[in-house]
Amino acid sequence: MDVLRRPAEEFENDQTVETLWAIKAFEHAEVYFNILCSVDPKLLKLTPLDDLIYSSFRQEFPKLDIEVIKEDELKSTKEKAKWRPYCERFKNLVEDYSYGTLLRSDAKDDYKEDNTMLVTRIQFYAIELARNKEGVNDILRSKFKPCKSEGD
Repeated sequence: MDVLRRPAEEFENDQTVETLWAIKAFEHAEVYFNILCSVDPKLLKLTPLDDLIYSSFRQEFPKLDIEVIKEDELKSTKEKAKWRPYCERFKNLVEDYSYGTLLRSDAKDDYKEDNTMLVTRIQFYAIELARNKEGVNDILRSKFKPCKSEGD
């Protein structure tokens, strides 16, 4: 465990780990989007704490436009200061709450390079639960069809 006390500058990013993370994040996004295209989003349960995540999100961010998320609404210094306490509330409740997860900026569109941003897992849950409960993701089933993954 002494290695964890060493300065971060001594460590380099392992390209293999970054590549594996990117693959896993993309697979998660692909599976989630296919589910959105297949079933009524209002029926989806993302976590055992969906109601708590959603209600506390709307208490903290009642006016956040979830249809089109602008990156600075999540990542500016001012917004990070608002999001940090919200996210930390779920630290011991939601597994991998701070894990990097891909989020669609525009809810009416698919995951693609110009419509995807990296957020924490709990931010993904909060925004997608709101999109599902508030009917924002409903358009996806008529606009897109589920895609088969390369392994199928």
